[in-house]
This record gives sequence, C-alpha cells and structure tokens, in this order.
Amino acid sequence: MKNAITRRQFLKAAGATAALSGAAGLLTACGGGSSSAASGGAGAADTTYTILYSSQPSTLNYLTTGSDIEMTVGANCVDTLVEYDNKGVMKEGLATEWTWDADTLTWTFKLREENWVDMNGEVVAPVTAQDFVDAMKYVLDPANASSNSSLVTSYIAGADEYYEYQACLTNAKAGLVDEGTSYTVDAAGVVTVTEADGTATTYDPVAFETVGVKAVDEHTLQYTLTYDFPGFLSLLVYLPYEPAYGPLLEQAADQFATSAETTYSCGAYYLSSFEVESWSLTKNAENYDADKVYVEEIQRIYNAEAGTVGPEMIKRGEIDEATIGSDILDSWLADPATKELVSMDRPSTNYTYFYLFNFMPFAHSFPNWEVGGMEAEYEPENWAKAINNTNFRKSIMHAINKNVTLAVQAPEGYESYKLNTITPPSFCATTAGVDYTKCGKLANVGESFDEAKAKQFRDAAIPELKAAGVTLPIKIQVPYNPSSTDWDKECQVLKQQVEGVLNDGADYIEMIITTGPSDNFLSAVRRDGKYAFLKSNWGADYSDPETESDPFYQAEGARGSRYSYLRTGVEDGFITGETADAVMSYMTQIEAAKKITTDIDARYEAFANAEATLIENALIIPLSMSVPAYIATRLNYWEGQYASTGFSNKRMKGIHLLDHYVSMAEYEGNRDAR
Repeated sequence: MKNAITRRQFLKAAGATAALSGAAGLLTACGGGSSSAASGGAGAADTTYTILYSSQPSTLNYLTTGSDIEMTVGANCVDTLVEYDNKGVMKEGLATEWTWDADTLTWTFKLREENWVDMNGEVVAPVTAQDFVDAMKYVLDPANASSNSSLVTSYIAGADEYYEYQACLTNAKAGLVDEGTSYTVDAAGVVTVTEADGTATTYDPVAFETVGVKAVDEHTLQYTLTYDFPGFLSLLVYLPYEPAYGPLLEQAADQFATSAETTYSCGAYYLSSFEVESWSLTKNAENYDADKVYVEEIQRIYNAEAGTVGPEMIKRGEIDEATIGSDILDSWLADPATKELVSMDRPSTNYTYFYLFNFMPFAHSFPNWEVGGMEAEYEPENWAKAINNTNFRKSIMHAINKNVTLAVQAPEGYESYKLNTITPPSFCATTAGVDYTKCGKLANVGESFDEAKAKQFRDAAIPELKAAGVTLPIKIQVPYNPSSTDWDKECQVLKQQVEGVLNDGADYIEMIITTGPSDNFLSAVRRDGKYAFLKSNWGADYSDPETESDPFYQAEGARGSRYSYLRTGVEDGFITGETADAVMSYMTQIEAAKKITTDIDARYEAFANAEATLIENALIIPLSMSVPAYIATRLNYWEGQYASTGFSNKRMKGIHLLDHYVSMAEYEGNRDAR
C-alpha cells in the first residue's frame, strides 16, 4: 500500500486545506490498493476472504441505505462512536468517553484521533466532530431520501422541524402539485402549502444550526435530544449516526458512496474497488484498531446462482464461505467428504420476521416515490375489500403453522426461533428483570396456529366478504426473492399448508406464488406494493421496544415511510370500519408510550399493550427470529462483534480466517469458549 505519510505524521500536520485538494483529485482516480500489514492471530497464511453474492447492491451509501448487503460498507469501513465486543458489551469506538446531562438533555462525546483514508488506503484528512454534523445534515436533506432519517428526526432536538421545512422547500422548488396540494416559496424562504380546498399553512425557514448536533471543537461532539430517550447510546451503532467527510459530501453530491473513488473510510477496512461484478474491502492500516483486524482483504464476487455454485466451489476450496441450502444439507451431512465442512452462522436476535398484508394494493403517490400497486391479474380491488375484513385476516393468521414453515430452514430446533410476538424474547427487561414479552397484554399473546379457530373465522368471514362484494376464492399474491436461500420452498410449504386448512370444505383462497427480482427486491416488491401477502423483516436499531414499532407506526400525515402504510391507509380511506379503529388504536397507544421516558416499567408495558393490539387484530402476523443458516465457512464468527441491535454482527474486525472450514463440533466449541 502506498502511504504518502503515516497516520501520526498526518495528525501533526496542518492538513484541512491540503486534504481537500487531494479529495478533488481523487474523484477521478482509478485502481485500488491493498494493505501489507501483518494480520496477527492464529489465522490462515492466506488472509483474503472470498465470498459470492447473488443480489446486486443498488448503492453503498451508508447514510441512506436500509438494505442488508448495502450496510456492509458502513459497518466495516466507517467506525461509530461506540461499539460492542463479541459478548455484546458496549465499549469505546471513535469516542473514548461520554457524559450525559439530564438537565439539558445533552450527550457529550470526546473523540480519539483518527483519519479518513481513500480507496488506496492513503490518508486524506483527520476525523473531526464536524464530520458527524455534516453527515447528519446530509441525512436530514429530503433530496437524499435517506431511509433512516426517522432515527434522527425522532430523537435529536430540532431535527423534525428542520426536515419538515426542507421537505416543503424541496417540493416548492420543484413546483410540486400533489392531488391539488401546491407548494410555493417566497423571497424570504417562507414556504406556503395550499390544500385543494384552499387551506394554507406556512413554514418559516428553519436553519440547520437549530438541530441538536454540535461540534464543540475538533474532538468534542454534542447531541441534544428531544427527550430522555433510554436507547440512545445503542442507536449510535447504526448508519445515520456515522460520520462522513464533509468536503467529499459536497463535492460528490448525489454520487457520494456510489464508487470506491467517492467513498472515504475511517474504519477497519476501506473500499478499495467496486466494479459491476465484484467489490473489495482492504484492511485499513491507519485505523486505531488495526492490530485487531486479522483478515487483510474481503472480496465479494457477484454470481446470480451463488446458492448453487457456492457449495461446489467450497468443495474445490475456491471460496471461503457459502450457504448450504436445505436441498443439499442432508446429503452433505451424510457424506464423509463434506460432513465436517458444515457448521452454522452465529444466531442473531437483530432481525425478526413477520408476514405483511398489503392494505393499499393500488397505485398511489408519496413525497419521495410512486407506488405501482398490485397487478390487475391479482385482482387488487377484490383484495382491498377482503383485507379490510378482520375475520378474514384472523383466518389466515390461525391457519399458518409456523413450525412447518420454519422447518424448511431449520430441520431441527425450529421451535427455538419461532415467535408469537414482533419483539423477540431477551431483547430487554423491566427493572425487576421481567422479559418485555411478558409485559402487559403481550403476556397473553401465545401460539396462533389453531385449525379450528382458522375455520371458525373463515366461516364468519365468508358472509361478510360476500356482502362487501368480494369474489371467492380470494387471490393472494405471495412473492419471494430467488436469491434468498429456500424462500421459494417456504412459500410452497406455506401455500400447501394454509390452503389445506382453509379450503377444507370451502373455495376460500388461492395463494399465488410469484418470483420477484433478485436485485433490488425490496424496492421492486414491498416498496412498490406488488404483493398481497409477504414475509418481511425488521432489524432493531436500538435497545428499547420503541424500535420494534418503527415498521408500523406512522405519525399523523406521515405519508408512506413505513412498511404497511397503515395510518396512510386510514387517512386515504383504504382502511375503514373496525380495521381502521384497530389501526388508530395502535397509533395512539404508541404515541402515548413514546411520551413515557422516566418510568421504564410503565414505558415497556405501554409498548407491549400496543404491540398486542397489532397482533390480536391480525394487522401483522409474527413468524420468527433469524434462523441461522447452515454454512461452510473458514471464519470463527464467535470472535466477532455482537449486539442485538445495529450492524455489529456484520463487522469483520476481530475475526480470524482459518486454514480449514469449521465443523459443527468446532463451531460449538467456539461458541462455548467465547
């Protein structure tokens, strides 16, 4: 690796202007570099980790993305203020100390000396408190369409007001007219929003300086919160609270983090190349924790058939990790030549899975995007009437045998991953140690599979559905991502099992399985409304039950922005009657729970009661925690960072690359020794 100056030499230099000059030239650079630093630890002689991927990332912009694979760069190339060890204990990151002032609702962080490096691993500029300020301003610019902006607007003082003004200003500058609502701005920057009926609301300019983020000096950062939010520190290990080099943000504009040239790093790795068919991360020798980074190079290679090709490449020793799907798992475990190659991924409570109903199956507009809705062949008009019926939804909920579905991924031990709640057990507990899932009305939520109940609700629903003009059988479009191992098999099992229960004695439903795109599946399917029933997931962002409401809760008038558009469905008249009442009950309960900040026990009970409302009315159907995949790998994942929230488990720092594939016995030994 070519380093013009060392890390410590740079920190002593007067570098801001020179660094910016170097940044300008870098935007047109090409090529990549690699670190020559020693890996340390008892790893393999070859310290390049190679893995296939089957779904192309649409962006590497860690400040805007919410996609799993797209978080890889943010997790490994950009350090956070705090981080976790391999047992889930919080420790210092870019911050070496922090204090809380309850009177002013202010957190103050002292930063260590660290540098930004470019795609060649060369030092560009020091990391300063201003980098966190600039990154937050970027996140709060609606033009950048950050999927994580709500994690800032909900908790940082002044952020919501600033974002709302910016959104209105953006609409005004674009001359937007949305369903009769127009936006105009005068010379003083005052935005007027005029509704179709002539009602006008004005928004005075809001300066970013009113937002509760401040660089006190180069190494002192302050956040002022809107209230005493219990989960704030754990929220910091997530994308919108990562820093970014301000001059690069300004110069790259909408091209920021779309290439190796437009991505700077201050973490364990830097993005050394990003091509159409592959991308690489290289160890950052300038990082303060470089001696704990044992894998020198991470190479990701695109192959649409990774699920099939990967295991064969493992047999030939050509790659370092691959998923062993259920279609070949038994044969691998029975073959002496492959049995010792199979282990599992480290279990995580970070993600939970649930089934979504599409309550708004028609085309509609949101501030930042257009939703196409379900295709005509799946009868969206019929579905819209059916899904508004509570008994219909409950018949589906009670007909799903989660054990059968989960057995596709976990032939053994699937009971350990099944969930009857959205929030998983052991996520958080009251001051008396009572698990959150045992709080309030959530304690009464249990196993939902019950064939008798399913048929009872079906029989109650049929006359109500016919009275509403619903045609039977009701078509239920169930899409899946072909790049996700075994998802297609799960859908087939789900269809056979649910239709077997509900069509016994009735021509009630027809589940139609459709194949979505392997690339940008979320954008093309869930976010475009092209489904009736969809398995989805949510990754908790911080250690407080409020985070589990994020996919479903919408503030009044917050069009779009959440998975199911529940409140928008009520406001736009798609959701009516008792279903609308249930939706609004959930929304008001969440709003009340958010206001409870000092009494943790009361806060947890309030959120638990709201979650119970969501489930009891079958607005959402819980499914499972993440089922660890059976894999062949040369990594000991039990060495890596871990937390129940954020992206800690995506980080490679602290993990050794072994000279052999891990067996199940070794996996269990590593687990017990952590």
